[in-house]
Amino acid sequence: MRITQAEYVKSAMHTADFPSDGRVEIAFVGRSNVGKSSLLNALLGKKGLAKTSGTPGKTRTLNFFSVNNKYYFVDLPGYGFAKVPLKVKDEWGMALIEYLQSRRTLELVVLLLDGRREPSGLDLEMLELLDEARRPVLVVATKVDKLKQGERAKLSKGLRSALGLAADAEVVAVSAETGSGIKDLWEILDDVLTKST
Repeated sequence: MRITQAEYVKSAMHTADFPSDGRVEIAFVGRSNVGKSSLLNALLGKKGLAKTSGTPGKTRTLNFFSVNNKYYFVDLPGYGFAKVPLKVKDEWGMALIEYLQSRRTLELVVLLLDGRREPSGLDLEMLELLDEARRPVLVVATKVDKLKQGERAKLSKGLRSALGLAADAEVVAVSAETGSGIKDLWEILDDVLTKST
């Protein structure tokens, strides 16, 4: 897909505040600091569009980005080790669950996992939640530029096994830093968006 327009639209925490124009959405979810914002910037070809930070927990709301004035990419709050007050974490959790379970325009959830680490219990819980919500999921391994060649070769198979996925389940390995895998990921996203409109 050729990106002709990409811009931040709004941040929200409650259904009433989400965009209501019926555009198809693809959401990006993962642990704090897994690289969601960096990946969004790489996909949309705009550095700094989604705010990145070395500090876990930078994304504290659901952030909606307009793509080609036709779709939304949604950057969801990270889960896991973010150093934020428990009350704030609870609010994130509720907003996240509400969105994932009830959003009618959500066509795909991209679950990001750090390619250098084993999936955590929280990653498995998120996968279970998405399964219960009957959401199509695409697993994407990030930061693969930090892996050795041999580790990269085993990555997809290892993740399928750790997550209990089918042997032919799609797993995309990407690096927002080098651009590796971005084209492959776009092919899948483009296919989803084309079929849904």
